[in-house]
Amino acid sequence: MSVQRTSGPVAVTGPAIRVHELRKRYADIQAVDGVSFEVQRGEIFGMLGPNGAGKTTTVEMMEGLRVPDSGEVRVLDLDATRQASALKQRIGVALQTAALYPNLTVTEIIDLFGSFYRRSRPTQELIDALDLGERRDAATKVLSGGQRQRLSVALALVNDPEVLFLDEPTTGMDPQARRSLWGLVRDLAARGTTVVLTTHYMEEAEELCDRIAVMDHGRVLELGTVSDLVSQRFHERAVRFTDVPALTDPELAALPGATRVVRDQGTAEVWTRDVAATIGGLLALTRERAVEPADLAVRRATLEDLFLELTGRALRD
Repeated sequence: MSVQRTSGPVAVTGPAIRVHELRKRYADIQAVDGVSFEVQRGEIFGMLGPNGAGKTTTVEMMEGLRVPDSGEVRVLDLDATRQASALKQRIGVALQTAALYPNLTVTEIIDLFGSFYRRSRPTQELIDALDLGERRDAATKVLSGGQRQRLSVALALVNDPEVLFLDEPTTGMDPQARRSLWGLVRDLAARGTTVVLTTHYMEEAEELCDRIAVMDHGRVLELGTVSDLVSQRFHERAVRFTDVPALTDPELAALPGATRVVRDQGTAEVWTRDVAATIGGLLALTRERAVEPADLAVRRATLEDLFLELTGRALRD
């Protein structure tokens, strides 16, 4: 997939997005509570959080779709609240679930969306970029879930946006289509497009995002690169193996170098500051019990570990 930028975007100085002390309340729920951050031009910026964390409301205020109670949002040097009409000409938005005209073909709906903007990309270019060539004459109502997602991204790119908002863009896509879209996102960022991504796929965030913001309860808990945030929180590695019920948590926690024990869905992990000592102790313990720790492996901490450490909740809670 490849989309080249046309000439003509208005020059932007400084960050592409500035969010300062943003707040939004619904009845007795403080959805967004003093959120501040900046997104640089050409950056892929990820927003992660459990459902109800406030990320969707924050993104909708950046898109000019919701009015904040207080605080400021500037996108491309425009006030996202007062200059929403001008802003919408320069941004693209791909929603997780898009309402499409069911009887229009892929070509017709891209042509239609292109007519809404002062400038737009050629329809055939977008069809080729999102691998929709074989479905160009198909009505949107007969598209598969993954094809609808690709069409949604094509529509978000129709005006050659300077800032692209992607909400769960690869939901329903097969692994090949997902990685193809990742390549497109990287290509867009390399050409200067700023991308704001929300995703429930940790691998996707780790692969794509230059920086991430982890949100919960309306606040940004951590902000930075994945590698920096993980290394700041975790100095251990995990010794992972198929769970052995005969070994208790206190026994595993007493292994040399061990700091904590995690059991989940038939797998046990002993986090340790001394991998060799922990593995040695584990093997000695299992020999005493005449059992064997199958699928023994060592892994470093990941973004998922960081997320659970910060929020205490699975991403889809």
